[in-house]
Order: sequence, then C-alpha cells, then structure tokens
Amino acid sequence: MKKLLLSALAVCAFTFSNAQETETTESNGVAKGDMMISGAFGFDSESTGDLKENSFTIAPRFAYFVSDNISVGAKIGYTSTKKDDGVADDIKTNALSLGAFARYYCSPTTKFSLFAELGADFTSYKWEQGSADADSSGFGLGVAPGVSYFLSDAFAIEASWGLLGYNTNDNGGNGADSTDKFELGLDTRDLTIGFAYKF
Repeated sequence: MKKLLLSALAVCAFTFSNAQETETTESNGVAKGDMMISGAFGFDSESTGDLKENSFTIAPRFAYFVSDNISVGAKIGYTSTKKDDGVADDIKTNALSLGAFARYYCSPTTKFSLFAELGADFTSYKWEQGSADADSSGFGLGVAPGVSYFLSDAFAIEASWGLLGYNTNDNGGNGADSTDKFELGLDTRDLTIGFAYKF
C-alpha cells in the first residue's frame, strides 16, 4: 500500500511539475523574436473667448523581443501646436523627437505582465510667430514602470505611470542658458493607457 501511495504521489508531483514548467514557458505572452507596435495619437482643440489653441500629436513605436523578457525598440514623435488670440500673429510650435527604449518584462501569468522601461529621446523644437522664429533642441532620459494585459494573442492593453527622468533643452544655444529638469514621481494622475499589437 505504501508503494502504491508513493507511486501515486510521484506521478502527481511529476504531473504538477510538468504543468508548472509548461505554464512558465507560456506565461510571457511574448517570446524571443516577437515584434510589437504601439504608440499615441491625439488631437486637442481649446477656446476661451478669442483665444484658440489646437494641438496634434502622433508617436508610433516599434519593439523587438531579443529574449522572452527583454525588448528593444525605436520611437518617433511629432507634435504641432497653434495658438491664435485674434490679435497678434498665430504662434506655431513644432516638436520632432527620435528615441530608443528597452523594456524588461516580468510575467506571472499568460496574459498579464509587469514591465520597467528605460528610454532616451532627442527632440528638436521650432517656434514661429509671423516673420520671427526660433529653434532649440533637447535630450531626455527616463525610467517608468507599467503593466501589460493581453486581450488576445496579438492585442494588449498597456498602462504606465510615474517617472524618474532628466531632460535638458539648449533654448536655441548661442550663449543661452540651458534648461535642466529632473523629475521623480509615482502619481496616478500621470497614468497613460494605450494599445499594442504583437506579431
């Protein structure tokens, strides 16, 4: 009887171990060689009396998984803002950014993952009002935590919040003092949510 009980326990233990190994293998939701696209798109329009402001943003991202838990990628962003007060010439501001990022994923289940992202960006700014214009450029470095939930094999909802970052802007150079900014915060009001497509 003891031998039968021990054999049953051994079979159960092996089955449980094998199931755990299979679950761990499939638990990432992503795997080495996968690719993912995501990004942001937005349009804002605001008016107060004669003051009007319109803003447009597009920021696609591409990531490649170099391992089951690590992805590296590139991002590009463009933002255009126009302000009109009904009196002076319109103020137009354009920003073009190029960046790279890396993410580390921790995936306790098949559909759910936690991640930490490290990113670096270079941004070029152009400001115009009538015949006057100015250019500047800046560099940013940041770390942010986030979560990812797969709705299907291909589509995921992603959310990130908080920031540990550093940004600098040369304010046009030519002897101008640069603006340096350090940020640290985990504010739920800074929560951003988006979709990602894996292929």
